[in-house]
Amino acid sequence: MERRIRVVVGKPGLDGHDRGAKVVASALRDAGMEVIYTGLRATPEVIVQTAIQESCDLIGLSVLSGAHEALAERTLAALKLAGVSIPIIMGGVIPPEDRQRLTALGIGAIFGQEATLEEIVSGVKRLIASTEVHA
Repeated sequence: MERRIRVVVGKPGLDGHDRGAKVVASALRDAGMEVIYTGLRATPEVIVQTAIQESCDLIGLSVLSGAHEALAERTLAALKLAGVSIPIIMGGVIPPEDRQRLTALGIGAIFGQEATLEEIVSGVKRLIASTEVHA
């Protein structure tokens, strides 16, 4: 039996809209993944600690507030401080002109509002497969 992909979905920052994060979490679950949702306003540090405790393969961050770069930096710093390497994807309201900077920081994939659930699911599987090859 193949091991299921484990994903932590986090909603960092102060915005209180999590419908998109819940829809993505449901789509990942429907695709056979285990999903842990940290809820609204979890800090990047709490999201990283949850991912470590749950032995997750991937962290997904949903950001609508415009603070995507700062939240990406904090999440990556928390991973580095913990001494672990877990790929991160981001989704939400992320302008196309900011995506290259996020990728340069180390974000594995970025899914804007235009992304379909199928694209997100296949992107997660692709990222996990490429990470396992390099592990």
